[in-house]
Amino acid sequence: MRYRLLGRTGLRVSEAFLGTMTFGEDWGWGASVEECRKMFSVYAEAGGNVIDTANRYTEGSSERIVGDLLGSDRDRFVLSTKYTLTMDGTDPNAGGNHRKNLVRSVEASLRRLGTDYIDLLWVHIWDPNTPVEETMRALDDLVRAGKVLYVGISDAPAWLISRAQTIAEFRGWTAFAGLQLPYSLLKRDIERELLPMAEALELSVAAWSPLAGGVLSGKFTRSGADGPSRVDPATVSERDLGIARTVDAVADELGVSSSQVAIAWTRAQRPWIHPILGARNLDQLTDNLAAIDLRLPDEAVRRLDEASAIDLGFPMEFILDTTTDFVYGPSGKQVDGRV
Repeated sequence: MRYRLLGRTGLRVSEAFLGTMTFGEDWGWGASVEECRKMFSVYAEAGGNVIDTANRYTEGSSERIVGDLLGSDRDRFVLSTKYTLTMDGTDPNAGGNHRKNLVRSVEASLRRLGTDYIDLLWVHIWDPNTPVEETMRALDDLVRAGKVLYVGISDAPAWLISRAQTIAEFRGWTAFAGLQLPYSLLKRDIERELLPMAEALELSVAAWSPLAGGVLSGKFTRSGADGPSRVDPATVSERDLGIARTVDAVADELGVSSSQVAIAWTRAQRPWIHPILGARNLDQLTDNLAAIDLRLPDEAVRRLDEASAIDLGFPMEFILDTTTDFVYGPSGKQVDGRV
């Protein structure tokens, strides 16, 4: 496992993060504590150092399990958790991105994790009812207090993130170091606005669900690959199955698993994209970790790109394909641009 710098910071984070939404059996489909221990140990032995959880994962059990597993080695790991989601649906102030919920959530997470600081705190999802200025200032206060070291944001529009970064920069507050976004061969929407923004602002991306809920693992396309799934088979489209079959074909040619191909594809797009590996058992995680050493041939990447291509839509297609000659004239073809 190699390491990259998180965004514009000096924090070293491993190529792949360990996702722990499956840690705990409270939701009926997660892993037992003993299985969590095995997965944590294998990830750590592989050189992984980022453990990603959230206050709401398995109703708090995930954070408690992670805290116990870190134990005396806590400082060796980058402990990543999230706030926003309510832990008490009867209280209107127990959810959202406002200051009260932030302070309440972080204090509760620190207790469950058994630590006095969080390395990386994510805003879990955009809360349109809270001014972004309030969120950024409140996050900066926690950084200044030493309870949080770095901050990031998950599942938010590009315009909001750009505005938050600008506000933080102009006011001398802590800016986001990374984004957490869904990214896979089945879900490439972030290529329209969010990935170009991340590159321009030097933000690392933690890619959640790189296997699209298991669809890209061969679960629905290979015989004998049955097993529990959080994905309703009725929601898997023919397009999804076609992409999954292309993944299977590439995997068979390379002599690797479909999961490894799908994860390796996310890493082939940008070096600063870190797939979050979430698994229910040790065998799944061991297979997924092998993707870190897999370098897909250019031809394989091209086939996968073509099979899963999306329309960029307006304005990018209009800017890139329609207006070049109209904007620059014939001399535009003689200019080497920035992109």
